[in-house]
Amino acid sequence: MVNERVETLIHQLFNKVVEKNPHIYNAYLLVHSEKHGIHVHTAKGSTGDMPAHAQQPYFIASIGKLFTSVLIGLLVEKERLTYEDTITAYVDPDVLRDLHVYKGRDYTNDIKIKHLLNHTSGLNCFFEDKPKQGKSMIDLLFEQPSRYWEPKEVIEWSKEHLTAHFPPGKGFHYSDTGYNILGLIIEKLTGMPLAEALRFYIFEPLGMNHSYLFRDSLSSVGGEYPMAHLYGGTVNVTDYRSLSVNYAGGGIISTSEDLLIFMKALVNYEILSEETILTMKNDKAKFFIGIDYGYGLMHFKTVPLMMPKRYNAWGNAGSTGTFMFYHPVLNTYFIGSLNQFRYNRKAFRLLFKLIDIMSKKIH
Repeated sequence: MVNERVETLIHQLFNKVVEKNPHIYNAYLLVHSEKHGIHVHTAKGSTGDMPAHAQQPYFIASIGKLFTSVLIGLLVEKERLTYEDTITAYVDPDVLRDLHVYKGRDYTNDIKIKHLLNHTSGLNCFFEDKPKQGKSMIDLLFEQPSRYWEPKEVIEWSKEHLTAHFPPGKGFHYSDTGYNILGLIIEKLTGMPLAEALRFYIFEPLGMNHSYLFRDSLSSVGGEYPMAHLYGGTVNVTDYRSLSVNYAGGGIISTSEDLLIFMKALVNYEILSEETILTMKNDKAKFFIGIDYGYGLMHFKTVPLMMPKRYNAWGNAGSTGTFMFYHPVLNTYFIGSLNQFRYNRKAFRLLFKLIDIMSKKIH
């Protein structure tokens, strides 16, 4: 049967990708299509002495931005704020002070909620930008593994060491700093820590029983399988408290099955209305050639000779080789992780090869 052949090819590709790269210590993949009767849920590698298991939770990195965006969308639907609101009404003065200074002018009061969501605020990125002097946040994360970072502390560090890139709405610059601010806004409007807001508004209603925020160790319901080890090169960083810098930009731990539940809920308008989802998709900026960025989500678009139409899908991905995408034409979900820092491009290549397999064998 066609679906059995497709599943075999998917398994073969995944195994080959993991086996040929010595820096992929464990990896996870879920390819699901009810329409075509395909369900591949697999893992390879190990966590300590335990072979990797498909049901293990893992860091989802910047896929978490879509969860933050959904929380903001829920607050918009509850009329607690609008995407056009400036952030000044929702952010404490100490955070706002000198937040966005560009060429000697302070643009902080011009930043809107939507600017933070689609990375058009012009704010720096504490995670990716490099200071003119001193160590980067990535350096500090590895050199001070026991350090716990509060969200406001991260924002203050970024104000002291980094600079803004352009006035709000005048360009695109990926900004984890902006998503930290969104997390603080969510906490203020819900009256809950971000971990609790995620649990109350998303995880519990959807039955995502193995998802939680890294900062909140009490959120995990436990499980039969330990959290998959995350690596930065050859270094196991799984227990680094310094990963707390991620917060609203990518601090969630989840499983492939939980992410499938979440993505299905978005596709089927079970958690947000169709109008809200369309706004999240359509108010976008250019991320890279062939990739637009809306509110917490990436959208692969057709670019002649560079990005074929068959790759059109939407979802999100993270720097640790995580990906969570829905392909409308194939009616298929692609979810997984290579669990290694700076492996986002390798994850994209895997995703495109998976789409190729599905496209060639089903159509």
